[in-house]
Order: sequence, then structure tokens, then C-alpha cells
Amino acid sequence: MEYQAKYITEDIKLSCYEDKFFKSDIMFDHHMLIWFISGETKIVQADATYIFKKGDIFLIPRNQLATIINYPKDGQPHQTVVMHLSTKRLSEFYANLAVKPKASESRKIYTFNNHPLLESCMASLIPYFEMKELPENIASLKITEAISILRAIDKGIDNVLANFEEPGKIDLADYMEKNFMFNLPLEKFGYLTGRSLTTFKRDFSKIFNTTPQRWLTQKRLELAHYHFVEKKKKPIDVYYEVGFENLSHFSYAFKKHFGYTPTDLAG
Repeated sequence: MEYQAKYITEDIKLSCYEDKFFKSDIMFDHHMLIWFISGETKIVQADATYIFKKGDIFLIPRNQLATIINYPKDGQPHQTVVMHLSTKRLSEFYANLAVKPKASESRKIYTFNNHPLLESCMASLIPYFEMKELPENIASLKITEAISILRAIDKGIDNVLANFEEPGKIDLADYMEKNFMFNLPLEKFGYLTGRSLTTFKRDFSKIFNTTPQRWLTQKRLELAHYHFVEKKKKPIDVYYEVGFENLSHFSYAFKKHFGYTPTDLAG
């Protein structure tokens, strides 16, 4: 894969994919502010799908599951400026502010397209990527500027950025039914449902009467079968959407489970 990343600091990077396609299932450890220079991204979450392209600016809150699919577009590579708004950095920013965040109503991606201040802030980072070294205080000022602009244009953003709580224990069955298609380590599923890995496996076994691995595979294959039969999709367009990493492994698992291949079903 032709991938390049240039870093100003560990929290600010210029990301570039030259390939036709890149897909990853991700849990975001930090809030991510992204400005699109070129290309296109499809972000699939449990209850929403987003398409982002040149000129778009958006914020992905931390601790969200998503499938990220990156493409070049119109002959241009997939290129973005990415700023991580870490809990440490945000804690420092809010330390002297009397902000009491309310519980966020929904877990969503926030879009800030065509906002001149925010676009100017992100675009101003481009020249710094050509420098061999950038003073830390300048990078810190840029992050502070971005946070300040976000607060100015969205009065409710403090409920997201100033909320430093870790995920609490939630309904495991409901969460897994909504998010089984995301191919993440079990430790991550445990963390997002407020459990240690051991507790996650124990609770999972009590609820579903099987192991997480077996249940996840079965749910993903059943979802793929639905896509083939009801939506007439092709295997190449389905395997990554339901949580498999490569087509050959998906085809093998599908035949083992159903007794016939995806190609047989399409025929």
C-alpha cells in the first residue's frame, strides 16, 4: 500500500493514500479533527453512514466504532490533515474554565463544512509539513486555536470535548447486536462496554451461550447472506462491510457455515 504520513507532532499529521482503496475498522482513542484536501472517505457506523470529500471538515469523537474506507478521487490521492485532540491536551485547555459538560445526547460525527475560520486554521498547517523541525509551542498554539474555533461555532461542543469519562458498564447484548460487524479485538469490545476482557467473556457466555468469536463469525456471515439475497450485492462489496479482512477467508468461512459459496448463491 502506498501510504505516506508527515507529522508536525504526534498529534498533527498530513495523511496520504495513493492506493485505489484502503479499509480499516477503528475505535478512536482521541477526538479527531479532519480536513479533506482531496480524495473521498466513507465512514460506516452502526446507525449512520457518512461520505466526506474535498473541502469537508469534520470531528469524530473518541470511543466510537467505525469502518473507514478511503479512496482517491478525480485522479487525486486521498489526502487529509488530521489533528488529534487528546484527553491530555483537552484537560489542559479546560483546566481553568468553569465548564460542566452535560451527557452527550448522541454519538455522532460533527461536520463543519465551509467555515472560513476553521478551514483557515487547518490550511495554515500545510507549510509546516515541509519543515524538518517545528517548535512544540507553535503546534500547541495551533491545537488551542482549533479548539477555540470549535467552541465558537458550536456551543454544544463542550459536552463532547470536556467530557473525560471512560465508558461505563452498558447492556452487552444490545451493544454487540448493533456493532458486531466491526472487526476489533475483544479487549476493545470489553472496554467500550465497561468491562475487563475476563468479565466481557464471562458476561458474553451467559447471554449468548457461546464464545464471542463463534457468535461474531455467525452474525457476520448471516449479515453477508442477507446482503447477497436481499440486496443483490457482490462478495467483493460485502466481505469488508461485515467484518472480514480478506475475501478468501470470508469465502471459506461462508461455505463452511452455509454449505455453498457466495458465488453459488449469486448464480
